[in-house]
Amino acid sequence: MLQLKSLSYHYPKSKTVLDNVSLTFAEGTIYGLFGKNGEGKSTLMKIMSGLLFPKSGQCTILGQPTAKRLASSLQNLFLVPEDFELPNLTIATYEKIYSPFYPAFSRHLFYELLQEFKLHHQEKTARLSFGQKKKILIAFGIATQTKLLLLDEPTNGLDIPSKSQFRKIMAEAVDQGRSIIISTHQVRDLHSLIDQIVILDNCKVIFDHSLSEISENLWFGRASNVPNEVILYTETSFGGKAVMKRLDQEETEVDLELLFNAVLNNPKGIQLALEQVYHGV
Repeated sequence: MLQLKSLSYHYPKSKTVLDNVSLTFAEGTIYGLFGKNGEGKSTLMKIMSGLLFPKSGQCTILGQPTAKRLASSLQNLFLVPEDFELPNLTIATYEKIYSPFYPAFSRHLFYELLQEFKLHHQEKTARLSFGQKKKILIAFGIATQTKLLLLDEPTNGLDIPSKSQFRKIMAEAVDQGRSIIISTHQVRDLHSLIDQIVILDNCKVIFDHSLSEISENLWFGRASNVPNEVILYTETSFGGKAVMKRLDQEETEVDLELLFNAVLNNPKGIQLALEQVYHGV
């Protein structure tokens, strides 16, 4: 679906933001792209959508370089950016103007999602809050039914009930022909939603594993009466909870925030634990 090969990027007169990034995003999968603020998540999303061009390496969607911005590529992707402006139109007018650019657009689905988000199609965007505008873009992006859907910090500006609505809608949006990439530093908002976790740190990809692989190989809980060599990361602020090698223990729910901190603090240890279990070491 989407491939990044040895991709690097830096802004003019600035330090490197992305360094030799190689990733493959498959169909029918929701990806969580995690990283601290300023780690290049938004830059990577813009390169994926063809808004920025890599300094070296390549980004392709369905075999076509996104940098060429071909119509056949652009109609297969939609980006919901973190920061945006909507024209002062009614929601219905916005849909009529922009939906023809996406051959698979579903008006029925769009208006169904507006109803789910409690938005009326005759409302003018200028009168709406930032969170309400973001709901319009999320609903529109899902309704495009593009092969690739990119969402950059989609829960910013959403209140708690709206975040729950977002998770419900996104869980229903993915199918076998679609890849969804959600970039965020708010890892809690994607709990029980994503299938694959990608973490950026210091301009590089330091983690790229499926949620099922993580739950099969790592154990999350309190590190009481556990040998030190089994503990990969522990944090007192989580009440003594830790990330450990699973070994023969019962499977636990993946704690995304704890995992994120563990990977940032002990990337080699986490990676080695996954590789050892995967290879039967």
